[in-house]
Amino acid sequence: MITVLIADDQPLQRAGFRMVLDSQPDIEVVGEAGDGAQVLMRVRLTRTDVVLMDVRMPRVNGLVASERIAGDERVRALGPAPRIILVTALELDDHVPSAADAGVYAIVYKDIEPERLLSIVRAAAANP
Repeated sequence: MITVLIADDQPLQRAGFRMVLDSQPDIEVVGEAGDGAQVLMRVRLTRTDVVLMDVRMPRVNGLVASERIAGDERVRALGPAPRIILVTALELDDHVPSAADAGVYAIVYKDIEPERLLSIVRAAAANP
């Protein structure tokens, strides 16, 4: 079972991603977060294979949250760090160039087709 945490400050966006992911027999959404600070707390408490994370969130953005997850000892104590898939609405997001340095697996746009999203989530989980 692939475990996924969804992080986005827009509840409707989280609900849409949850609907797509929960419809699959091999994927389980284990939690949601409304900002980057909540993401790290949730990943510390729940084994998570993949974090689907918005780039632009209040308090802590998705890029900074990705860096914190990658460097957190409590997360590593649970097993391999979750693979991060950043989600953005903007084609030329200014955070994207440094995403690779933060250990991000992939970057997708919010208008991604559901089947493509599922394919990327599965690929991320298969490549720890």
